[in-house]
Amino acid sequence: MKTLEGILKGIEFELLAGSLATEINQIQFDSRKVKAGDVFVATTGTHVDGHDYIGKAIESGAVAIIAERTDVEVGKAALAKIENTAAALGIMASNFYGNPSQNLKVVGVTGTNGKTTIATLLYKLFMKLGYNVGLISTIKYYVGEEEFSSSHTTPDALQIQSLMAKMVDGGCEYCFMEVSSHAIHQDRITGIDFQGGIFTNLTHDHLDYHKTFADYLKAKKKFFDNLPSTAFALTNADEKNGKVILQNTKALQKSYGLKTLADFKCKVLEKHLDGMLLLIDGQEVWTHFSGIFNAYNLMAVYASAILLGEEVAKVLPLISELRPVAGRFEILRSPDGKYAIVDYAHTPDALKNVLSGISEIRTGNEQVITVVGAGGDRDKTKRPVMAKEAVIQSDKVILTSDNPRTEVPEQIIADMEVGVEAHQRKKVLSIVNRKEAIRTACMMAAPGDIILVAGKGHEDYQEINGVKHHFDDKEVIREIFNQ
Repeated sequence: MKTLEGILKGIEFELLAGSLATEINQIQFDSRKVKAGDVFVATTGTHVDGHDYIGKAIESGAVAIIAERTDVEVGKAALAKIENTAAALGIMASNFYGNPSQNLKVVGVTGTNGKTTIATLLYKLFMKLGYNVGLISTIKYYVGEEEFSSSHTTPDALQIQSLMAKMVDGGCEYCFMEVSSHAIHQDRITGIDFQGGIFTNLTHDHLDYHKTFADYLKAKKKFFDNLPSTAFALTNADEKNGKVILQNTKALQKSYGLKTLADFKCKVLEKHLDGMLLLIDGQEVWTHFSGIFNAYNLMAVYASAILLGEEVAKVLPLISELRPVAGRFEILRSPDGKYAIVDYAHTPDALKNVLSGISEIRTGNEQVITVVGAGGDRDKTKRPVMAKEAVIQSDKVILTSDNPRTEVPEQIIADMEVGVEAHQRKKVLSIVNRKEAIRTACMMAAPGDIILVAGKGHEDYQEINGVKHHFDDKEVIREIFNQ
């Protein structure tokens, strides 16, 4: 049984009522989940203030309250005042679960694009190297080979520490995790001892939340500012914000790149639809990945493995065995020779990178037909830019629905159409129904043509007015290709 004193270890607090010896069953920050014997942490969120639900938590049996204010009624429960409850929650959760990250080598991956690919490939690589490994990613959570459903890019602090405790219990030595800007800003990763941090790139995204690009950059930078001197901080040397991100870090600074001087260097020797031949630190390596952006992803994976103490001679052959992550530049081929590429690209830069990757390997005779939408209730400023990027590098573009959520799909598409210049409109169609949009693209394509279906990648649902309906781009494409 945990005590209030035990879970508050390492946190500055003022005990205003009750006893530090109060026994705690579980930590909760959602009053709806509180049960008898729990401690309720009142956090101030973006839309909801947990202090308004302290009474409800007490009614549900909370024996202790952690709050930022003193003007709260707690009855017979213990009350501790803390300056920042959101940040303290991570430390409390870590204490509750036995500080699992101290028994793991945790590496976080942050940036706008590439997080899922890099974290997942590191997981796969280290499993191939013979380690037991954990993964926290947008697609799935893994404890060794045991799979858990993923709900967020980076889960809440309680989920993270619970997962890491499972990893320790399961004998994992490493944990590779995506670290979103939301998670950094909301202190979800506080309480984790990181062995390393990886920065990929920073482009237009999440401005609905961060409001300005400077604040978005600041959130990413905070992760590296807090890395300990015992960790490594690996950055993309070809990214203009790469050095800025590491300005104040105490960690060992290293870089990877294709263009500028870097600690880990790569050159693309050959590009094909089914892979690339790379020259990594002077050695030729065949990979099953296409696109320059994937060369960067693979370099982040390679460099991290070396920084974690692995031998080049062991790592490079295994890099050749790695395969693309679900929904990331995933290629499907029809019986008559049409190609479809499914990719999660949902930012202007990600879409630009994927289309550039296609342009690098096309012969020039085939058409590129892009099907793309934009998510509802998210950053609206990127919508016209997404359409603009699609039109620049495609022969035909079909604008369609992504996850409209609570917005009207037609309005989202109208927002995207603003980015299409008058002389380009003849090559753009707008089809609200995503399945029909994909079907139309497949019907328009001739053998050898490349259809890019962007935006949803691995997702197997479409969210409309708060309801998730089953929808899988790959399933739809396979069905159409085989009709």
